[in-house]
This record gives sequence, C-alpha cells and structure tokens, in this order.
Amino acid sequence: MAADRPTEALLTPEHCRILVVDDAADAREVIQTQLEDQGYRVAACSSVEEALALLATTPFDLIITDLRMPRASGLELVGHVRAALPDTEIMMVTGYPTIKGAVEAVKTGAEHYLAKPFTEHELVETVGAVVAKLARRRLAHDHAPAIDGAHGIVGRSPAMQRVFRLIDRAGGTAATVLIAGESGTGKELVARAIHYAGEHRGAPFVSVNCAAIPEHLIESELFGHVQGAFTGAVASRRGFFEMAAGGTLFLDEIGDASPAMQAKLLRAIEEKIIHRLGSSRPVRIDARLVFATNKDLAQLIDRGLFREDLYYRINVIDIPLPPLRERGDDLLLLVNHFRARYGRDLGRPAPLFSDETLRRLVAYHWPGNVRELENLVQRLVLLAEGERIEPADLPATLRPVLDLPRRLDRRLAEHEADYIRAVLASVDGNKTRAAAILGIDRKTLRDKLGRQG
Repeated sequence: MAADRPTEALLTPEHCRILVVDDAADAREVIQTQLEDQGYRVAACSSVEEALALLATTPFDLIITDLRMPRASGLELVGHVRAALPDTEIMMVTGYPTIKGAVEAVKTGAEHYLAKPFTEHELVETVGAVVAKLARRRLAHDHAPAIDGAHGIVGRSPAMQRVFRLIDRAGGTAATVLIAGESGTGKELVARAIHYAGEHRGAPFVSVNCAAIPEHLIESELFGHVQGAFTGAVASRRGFFEMAAGGTLFLDEIGDASPAMQAKLLRAIEEKIIHRLGSSRPVRIDARLVFATNKDLAQLIDRGLFREDLYYRINVIDIPLPPLRERGDDLLLLVNHFRARYGRDLGRPAPLFSDETLRRLVAYHWPGNVRELENLVQRLVLLAEGERIEPADLPATLRPVLDLPRRLDRRLAEHEADYIRAVLASVDGNKTRAAAILGIDRKTLRDKLGRQG
C-alpha cells in the first residue's frame, strides 16, 4: 500500500510538501523561495490545469493558490481538491479587500486566507499555523490514502477503506482469498495489491481466466505436462501453478469454472500437490491462491453449479468489492485520476470537466463500474477540442438519465449533502469558509443544511 503521510511528530518543514499555484511568475517565485528558505519542499505551477495534473501523481500537504487566474480560477481548483483530496489543506491568496483581516484569523487556525500584499513574516507564520492545524487533525483522524500508487487503486470512500484494510490483512497471510464484485470493479487490481502487500512481492504474479480454458486443456494449462503426454506434446511445459511458484496465482471468473476444473482445483488445494499431465512425480504447490468472481457463488451452489466444498476452501478471506454507484465521491476522484493520466499521454494539460458534466456523471448508475468510467473519461479527453468537457460532449448512453428528473434530483441531493458535509469538516465547521468554497452565500448554505436536517 502507499506510504502514509507524516503525522504531527514528523510534519516538520522538510517533511511538508507545498504546491504554489499562481499565473504571475514573480509572485509564484517569491512564495516558493521564501518557503524553501524555511525548509519546506515546494513545487510551483502557473495554472489550475497544471496543478491538477501534478496532484494526480504527487501528494501535497498544502496548496497555496491565487484566486484570479486565466482559464480556470483558484475556486475551481478548491472544488476539485475538496472533492478528491480532503486531507490536503488549501490557502487562498487574494487581494480582495473584504478579507484583509483574514491573516490574523489564520494564526488562530480558523481561516486559510492570505491577503495581498503580505510580508515574508506573514507568509511564514500563516503557513506554519496551517501546517500545525493539519498535523493535529491527522493525528486525530487516521485518514486512509486516496491513491495506492504502486497498484493503481483509487478510492477514499468508507467501502474502499475497508477493502484496503482487508488487502493489508490478506497480504500478511498465505490463506486463500476470494474477491467478489461486479464486472469492472477492479478485482485483478485488488489481487495484485494483495500480492505486493505480502512478503513474496518479488515473485511472479500469474493471472488466469478460468472461463477461457478449454475443457480438454484444463490439466495441461493448470498443472503442465511432460513430453509425449499427448499428441503434439513435443516438449515438457510448466502449468500455471508452477509458473506462479513462490508468488501468487490469480484465478479469475472462478464462478464460470467447469465441474471438471472445480474438481481438479479442489484436489490441488486439499493435497497441496499437483502432477504434470503424463507424470506421476508430485510437485508441491508453492503459490498463494487468489480467486475472483462476478457471480453469487452461494446461488450457484443452491443450483448445483458450484461445489460447496470448493467454496469453503477458496473463501477463507472474503473481499467484497463495492460497485461504483456505492462509492460516493470516489467517482470524482477517479474522474480526475483518469483525466490527468490520459492528459499526460497526450503531452498536454487535460481539459477540465464542467460542474454540470460532473453532476451528470454522478447521476449515472455505471453498470460497467470503474472500467466503464475509465473508458468514458479516456474517450472524452482524447476527443476534446476545447478546454472544458461539457454535457453536450457526453455520449447518448448518459442522456436517458436527464429524462428522469426525480431520480436525478434525489441522487444529486444525496451527493450534494455528502459534499457539503465534507467541505464543512475540512474547515472545522466554519460556515463562512464553507460557503466560499461551495460558491454560495451563508443564507443558501444555512437553507441547504436545514433541508438536510
């Protein structure tokens, strides 16, 4: 799993990463230089687009951003960061006279504003106060990482935090694992994460689709064969079990395995040995077994289509994967992750998704889960002609959602409530600051909170 960020005891300047976002080169360089003189690790960029691309690959503790910038404003950056990276602090730099008194408030930990012009002393004190507050909050709240960069797993929802905990537990044992989830939820990614979380991470990871092995090749593919075992066996060959020796054998779509394959797998698991086809010499199994299915194996057992004894052998550690529609704001995190990835492939900043486009993505039910979302974001980024992706750019498959206003309103209301709660939590319940981040006034925020109860 990805390394945790430092807690309060370690969040000294040399451990604190800061991103400065300002289109004015002189202002950007001044802030970067003054903070680097204090020992902070500082990166800088000139636009929201550059910032989002950098944030997709590099964790930062604090973002210092100007409000007014061309193409996209600092408030838009705030919206993306608050949705995707709630553990990252943001400090707004602005020349608006209405917040000239905000610097003193920052020192008390209540606000994260810095009014222009400011002195080096004010900058250093303000950043120090924000970092201290961040350290205290991290000490009190053990946030899970948003992106497991080593294995490509993206998520921050409670459901995915549970998955991350199960991966850690499974990685520390040799027990068989069963990963269950709808198509496109990322079962192989989780299997790889389990492999890399264990002590045999340097050994092979072998992936097998059980449904793709022809009946007459089951033994040869799984267990290997010796020369002359059958017509055409001109040389001995290792099977998947031996290929994964010392590592992990991932058997996907186990619910589609034929009765013959189920019987052979059960025997191998129980006896912990295999025999190459055409050989009587036993070969000890030295591979960790991870299984996956998109089917309800209990129902298959009731229908006589899956062996109950095999089910109990493979289901020692059970990891259920949630569908995308049950992962809340993970969708926004995933959109930004894929947007930045395919933007890098193009060698240019990826276009931003407009708020209305994101609202429609949130309202969609995603039957293909993360795989469907990734495919859509990739297509939208590659085909985008402007700097923004608008609702008109979405495919026809998303349009029927717009014809169901009551369902749409209900889902958006639920999403909005979650988002408002996240924003309030990020600013310690300060409604003025929350309203500024949300782009609404205090009265509107109060009304929304009242409706949510």
